[in-house]
Amino acid sequence: MNRRSDCPVSCILEVVGDTWTLLLMRDILFLDKHRYDEFLNSPEGISSNVLTNRLHQMEKSGLIEKVPYSNHRYRFSYTATEKGQDLKPVLKAMSTWGFKHCENAKTPEEILGRGKNV
Repeated sequence: MNRRSDCPVSCILEVVGDTWTLLLMRDILFLDKHRYDEFLNSPEGISSNVLTNRLHQMEKSGLIEKVPYSNHRYRFSYTATEKGQDLKPVLKAMSTWGFKHCENAKTPEEILGRGKNV
């Protein structure tokens, strides 16, 4: 992979620095979402074409893997790989920062009415 630089911050941004990757990882790691339709129903409102592209990029980057969950050839369940699991403390740190610095910030569970914290 060609990188802009060897700076670790630059490197991570090349993998997860778009609008949707970390939100999808949040859904997988903290909200127990694993299917395409579950991701589409997230409160941020990702479009289907962006979701398809992002899941493909995340799989290519080694953050997630997909496995069929039915006999239908286009139905997959997405789970975090070890590399993807390693983002969990990063997302927790980002949530902590967001609660401190973003007025009226809520956990995804509060937004969805589940009441538990990330």
